[in-house]
Amino acid sequence: MLKKIRVVIAGLFFLLITLLFLDFTGSVHVWFGWIAKIQLIPAVLAVNAVILAALVLATLLFGRIYCSVICPLGVFQDLVSRISSRRKGKKNRFSYSPAKSLLRYGILGLFIVSLVAGLSTVVSLLDPYAAYGRMAANFLAPLYRWGNNLLALLAEQIDSYAFYSTEVLVKGWLTFGIALVTLIVTVILAWKHGRSYCNTICPVGTFLGFLSRFSLFRIVIDVNKCTQCKACERGCKSSCIEAHSFSVDHSRCVACFNCIGKCKFGALKYTGARAVKKAAGEAEPPGLSRRNLLSLLGLLAVSATVKAQQLQVDGGLAAIEDKKVPDRKTPIMPPGCESAQHMKQHCTACQLCVSACPNHILVPSRKFSVFMQPEISYERGYCRPECVECSQVCPAGAIRPITPADKSAISIGQAIWIPDNCVVNRDGLPCDSCQRHCPTGAITLIERDPDHPKLKIPVVDKELCIGCGACENLCPARPFSAIYVEGNVRHHSI
Repeated sequence: MLKKIRVVIAGLFFLLITLLFLDFTGSVHVWFGWIAKIQLIPAVLAVNAVILAALVLATLLFGRIYCSVICPLGVFQDLVSRISSRRKGKKNRFSYSPAKSLLRYGILGLFIVSLVAGLSTVVSLLDPYAAYGRMAANFLAPLYRWGNNLLALLAEQIDSYAFYSTEVLVKGWLTFGIALVTLIVTVILAWKHGRSYCNTICPVGTFLGFLSRFSLFRIVIDVNKCTQCKACERGCKSSCIEAHSFSVDHSRCVACFNCIGKCKFGALKYTGARAVKKAAGEAEPPGLSRRNLLSLLGLLAVSATVKAQQLQVDGGLAAIEDKKVPDRKTPIMPPGCESAQHMKQHCTACQLCVSACPNHILVPSRKFSVFMQPEISYERGYCRPECVECSQVCPAGAIRPITPADKSAISIGQAIWIPDNCVVNRDGLPCDSCQRHCPTGAITLIERDPDHPKLKIPVVDKELCIGCGACENLCPARPFSAIYVEGNVRHHSI
């Protein structure tokens, strides 16, 4: 019964968090965005004390239920392992293996040091939630959107507009490659060894595993009933049960309850561990002490303080040259992130905001210091004043929630005019695109010279410019716009 309940809840969590990365309408985030916010690392980066306390308390009470129910990468590994068992015809294919403690705690130490030092690239690569998010955004989201576009095409044939087409883009080939490598490694390990990734590489698994050694409820073996048939050991995907010594490594047990269903003699129970251990004479597992538990919790608390498509004109009669990315000295950060430093410290690079952006302007950064964290690029669109999707979906607090009214007063960058690129100077043609599309009236046209009154050039009022990119995106100059946006290191109100 426990296993069935766990499978149902885990399946529901997995489905909903996957939909968060697939949904491009924003409707799923309204109801289920909280699922991303209860992931451990986003909660740490958001300094969400309530969620952190709840996860720690749940682990101290029930063991690693986070890993078996809430973590999407953990549930994904269970799916791969289950498929492998069915294909091989070996449901009992595992065996006990000693814990690789040096590797586990070494990676956890590296992760915590990276959190404290602000090495966001290391944090992003090791965070299991972000790893699954990148896989969902890069592999499942395009399939989902292609399916949506097919339905939109079919619906249009019967004069129905229940669906609408959306662009299918690869936001960053480097991020796509990282996601592919993560997928391959995770699938291979889960296919062959079940939860070995969780119990060897994942720092969240190691941290929660350390806490679960002191959990109130856990899997225990009744030595009076056990026949040492090894059914539980062969069915344990965490390889943490050693039948001949009647022992369970609770630091690696993910509370999946598979072993309870395997035992025909009722020798395994999920119950209060202290009383059973005392009766059975089982000793405390060797390793870190409770004093170190408090130290680890304290340290964690401190750490918390290219192209996909070519656009064409209607009818495909002539190709429109793609805009090229200008050489920005300062990247443009999404409204609500406050500053580049805040983004660097809190973002886990899960790509949820990149997937949710309806204007396709958020892309993963290629810079090592902020690798795969979102930044804005205006080649395919601009930051519309009414859109606040990225601020509503961020689970780590890297992009704080804002309203459209707030956004219209936040300056994320400054528009800069490049005279040599402007069609007024280059081609001698009148143009007022930048002024006409500026939502804040920050751009004014002035006469270039008295002899040509129709030829006017833009002047940017830096006190009014919010860096939305409408001028850059809608500028007719190719391949580089005549006006582009430099990011603000720290956002400010106008």
